Amino acid sequence: MDNVTSLKIDKSKEMEVAMRDEIKLGKATILCNLDNQKVEEYEIEIEKIYPENNYNNKSMQIKVTDKRLLDKTGGIIQGMSGSPIIQNGKFIGAVTHVLVNNPEEGYAVFGDIMLKQAREVK
Repeated sequence: MDNVTSLKIDKSKEMEVAMRDEIKLGKATILCNLDNQKVEEYEIEIEKIYPENNYNNKSMQIKVTDKRLLDKTGGIIQGMSGSPIIQNGKFIGAVTHVLVNNPEEGYAVFGDIMLKQAREVK
């Protein structure tokens, strides 16, 4: 049994991984599942991009802008780490950290760093 089958990955939902030079400041979305409900898409903003970052999980600074998510959680909460970030139909990274003094903001890691690290684990 291959990894895709054993993980029960829906191949119809696969998407391309953006390279970091494709990532732009501005609108993006995160996918997350709150209270064991269905996965939903919520609006965020990419506020800063650190294109030279190859070593830690703070590649982008993000801000939650979706009123629904802010009303439910107040921003980024425990358990959102790893939530995928999508921009222009491509996977650009994942949520990693929240700013403790402002839970509406946090950090994310580039998708290409995640792929590189996954290959090194094999």
